[in-house]
Amino acid sequence: MCGFVGFSSFDKNLLNSGDILEKMNNTLKKRGPDEEGYYKLEHIAMGHKRLIVIDPEGGKQPMIEETPFGEFSICYNGQIYNTKELKSTLLRNGFEIKTHSDTEILLKSFIYYGYDVVNHLNGIFAFAIWNSKKQELFIARDHLGVKPLFYTFIDNTFLFASEIKALFEYPGIQKIIDRQSIGELFGIGPSHTPGTTVFKNIFELKPAHFGIFNSKGFTSKQYWKLHSKVHLDDFESTCEKVKYLLNDSITRQLVSDVPLCTFLSGGLDSSIITKFAADYCQMNDMPPLDTYSIDYVDNDKNFVKSDFQPNSDNYYIGLMTNTLHTNHHNIVIDTPELSEYLEDAMIARDMPGMADIDSSLLLFCKEVKAKGVTVSLTGECADEIFGGYPWFFREDSLRSGTFPWSIAITERQELLNPDISKKVNLKEYIDYRYNESLSEVEILDSDSPETAEKRKISHLTLNWFMQTLLDRSDRMAMYNGFELRVPFCDYRLAEYVWNIPWEMKALKGREKGLLRYVCKDFLPEEIVDRKKSPYPKTHNPNYLAKVKGMLSEIMKDKNAPINNLLNRDYILDILETDGTAFKRPWFGQLMTGPQLMAYLCQVNMWLERYEPKIEI
Repeated sequence: MCGFVGFSSFDKNLLNSGDILEKMNNTLKKRGPDEEGYYKLEHIAMGHKRLIVIDPEGGKQPMIEETPFGEFSICYNGQIYNTKELKSTLLRNGFEIKTHSDTEILLKSFIYYGYDVVNHLNGIFAFAIWNSKKQELFIARDHLGVKPLFYTFIDNTFLFASEIKALFEYPGIQKIIDRQSIGELFGIGPSHTPGTTVFKNIFELKPAHFGIFNSKGFTSKQYWKLHSKVHLDDFESTCEKVKYLLNDSITRQLVSDVPLCTFLSGGLDSSIITKFAADYCQMNDMPPLDTYSIDYVDNDKNFVKSDFQPNSDNYYIGLMTNTLHTNHHNIVIDTPELSEYLEDAMIARDMPGMADIDSSLLLFCKEVKAKGVTVSLTGECADEIFGGYPWFFREDSLRSGTFPWSIAITERQELLNPDISKKVNLKEYIDYRYNESLSEVEILDSDSPETAEKRKISHLTLNWFMQTLLDRSDRMAMYNGFELRVPFCDYRLAEYVWNIPWEMKALKGREKGLLRYVCKDFLPEEIVDRKKSPYPKTHNPNYLAKVKGMLSEIMKDKNAPINNLLNRDYILDILETDGTAFKRPWFGQLMTGPQLMAYLCQVNMWLERYEPKIEI
């Protein structure tokens, strides 16, 4: 896992652009703390920061390959999980393989397949390849958007980078927020519309897209999507296929030349990952798998049961660790750290995010990395793929007519500064994006009414909510030079499960009912039957006091930049009521009370650090 930057222009010579390239690249040093490299020709400049995971000597980047068809150079962030199959194809077709790095396999696969290479990859990736003979840049991003890639233009120059912050180091690139930015920040946020960012004229290469920049300009194309098809397998065949795909995805992702672990919460999803991974290690005479869980100081005393978080994790973690050949470690985060790292979490995302839901993961990854581990597998995205969220079942969510994890539209509008609120109608913007997204869903004539309805909510969840969590995972982990892998995001699994009828997917009317059934023979019964419980958050009242104090200090200053965007009186009401004046969660299931106040602190931190120009 790494980070990279670059720019290409046909109007100027870029050979003397080293200082700019280095400044851009240095913003990504947390993503790639181990090595750096540069590549410059007349019309291309690329920089790379490397986190070493595979082949320390053979995987250096930018990697260059001389061929009879010209010189090719690659900068790449990710992991290709079907490297073995690709290597066999290359060897059969006369290629010489010099390393065991997936970077070399990816570069030579591009030389062999051309643009079509993306249809032969299984992995998480964002990469850029320069073709010196064609004088052309090719960029691409993985099927489900696990790895990030952003771009912009200035003076006929095309800029690209793994994180937005790198683009701002190029002379003349401005930080501007306009009406659409307000819609994204406070209507959609912390989610975002695929392809957009919160900054004007800064774009995201969409998941499952590639782009080409040459003397004619820039074009992008979608190479993959979830197509709706009739599901022909019977129940038992479906279960066997799901189990096979899970096992294959997980074991493929255990490749690493550095220490690897899993995150274990005692929930269904992380328990599946850990079970397959632990068995693989044992069958291959590898050392016992290390597993890590997160908890908070005094959460055992302060835990409060709710519909969304019905029980704590510790008992269930014990069930798993007592039945597996693993070494388990518990990381305990304290309240002051959660608040102190809110700014780091915002910087990692380049925008206000999920408050302490972000900072806790950042701290978790920091602590695990300090133990000497560099890679972890997580159970992220199973709920999106298999239908695990409450909004798949709650009538109020299904009938909300909007994104079901973000239904506090009236409250969001009221939170805007009154002058901005007159100019920006959040509901109109949200409705536009919501309906635009739903128009992409393929409904079959053979779909039952329930399956058709659930295709729509699944599409929204996969393309919006899941993207927010994937952004979180990538930024919080890579901020620590730590790699998170997400086996449930294997595109083959997503393709297959997408077309399983809802009546089968939600077996017995339960969230992830089919997945539970598949796992009943190899997981403890209590794990299989455990009600979904989201990522753990702190219940320590000291955290509420801490973020309330932070926000109160901000609001003492009437010139604080947050007042330029948001309604000061409403924020004061939120403070006075410990967050209950904002009657619904800001986002998802967990961003209530303390998390909302922490989010507002992040907004002010973002405005102070990034100093965006407001054009409304």
